[in-house]
Amino acid sequence: MNIASPSLEDIAGPAVTRAWGWLKSLPEKLWAKVDEVAKDIKKLGRDDPRRIIHSLKVGLALTLVSLFYYTRPLYDGFGKNEIWAVMTVILVLEFSVGATLGKGLNKMLATLSAGALAVGVHHLATLSGEKGEPWVLGFCVFITAATVTFFRFFPTMKARYDYGLLIFILTFALVTVSSYREDKVIQMGHQRVTTIILGSFIAIFICICIYPVWIGEELQNLVANNMEKLGNFLEGYGGEYFKISELGQHVDDKSFLQGYKSALTSKNSEETMANLARWELWHHRFGFLHPWKQYVQVGTLTRQCAYKIEALNSYLNSEIQTPNEFGRKIQEPCTQICSESGKALRELASAVKKLTQPTSVNVHIEKSKMATENLKSMLNSRLLEDANLQEVMQSAAVALILIDVVPCIMKIADAVHNLASLANFKAPATRVSP
Repeated sequence: MNIASPSLEDIAGPAVTRAWGWLKSLPEKLWAKVDEVAKDIKKLGRDDPRRIIHSLKVGLALTLVSLFYYTRPLYDGFGKNEIWAVMTVILVLEFSVGATLGKGLNKMLATLSAGALAVGVHHLATLSGEKGEPWVLGFCVFITAATVTFFRFFPTMKARYDYGLLIFILTFALVTVSSYREDKVIQMGHQRVTTIILGSFIAIFICICIYPVWIGEELQNLVANNMEKLGNFLEGYGGEYFKISELGQHVDDKSFLQGYKSALTSKNSEETMANLARWELWHHRFGFLHPWKQYVQVGTLTRQCAYKIEALNSYLNSEIQTPNEFGRKIQEPCTQICSESGKALRELASAVKKLTQPTSVNVHIEKSKMATENLKSMLNSRLLEDANLQEVMQSAAVALILIDVVPCIMKIADAVHNLASLANFKAPATRVSP
């Protein structure tokens, strides 16, 4: 019996069909991808329009510094070293004023000092003769690079001057090594230093004069918003846990129960912002030498409070339900602690945002302390003797955590008062009754 072998068309048929289907759907897939990218770009710009402005600022700065390369008289003055100005603008111009000032001043000072030292080393090496010159240059490069690199490990140097130390090593090594084959060392060093300083000044000027982003304000808002989110959580927690509401209805929007989480992950951002904000020596709102370190202290205490709030949040969705009788007995002091503590945090957040003295926060703290003492006395009484401990364990744990929250808020208040004293916060405006 003869079996007909499959033809080439039969074998290639499914493959050709799949290929044709893929080609037909390709324009639709490409358009969907383009649409997705366009939506991402639109969302990125809408979330923070300053990103668009910063992009335009970078383009403007590069255009300005490129004029020195395109214009013949300016090019003759700087020569090929003008390209260092272009590189400097790209490296120095950052999103915020503090970051740009930090990089710009570090780069200018490091370039100037490293260039001067390299010229001095070159003259010293020439005194040792033709055979001894490379040995002297190599030894100086080794000692300088090793020493400056070691200084980069100091935490204070790492935080503020790491970029400058790195540029110092780079500039010193480039000028020193190239001086062995280059005769006009001083002229070369002068042109490079001048172009780098020029690029730094252009970057700083553009960053400050056109819609500046002050990192100090970003730090201030970050710390204040974290406190406000903790306050929102505490003010709404009592009603959520005890299933009550001022209007007798539950609030549908539960986003305030998740806002505290931003405070748990803001440690690195706060420290980085504080280090960069120190370069903003003057600001029309903060003045000279603002105590930026104190914001980090406030943020640290806020984060410690957020960890306790995270423990409170874990009991909201627990399978164990609060006994009605025990819940009714501890409901009043617990809700009062939540309400007054939340108001205190919101008051502190408002004071940090507006740079005003927190005047009424002590009233809320005293009320929360009174509620805490009341709750302690209830827990130490015979209230738990007749109750099933397994059933009331969750409610007792919530009560104990709320008792621990109050001292945390007192520490935050002390830190904010200290910040207000160091930064000379103004007194809030008082309304005069007619």
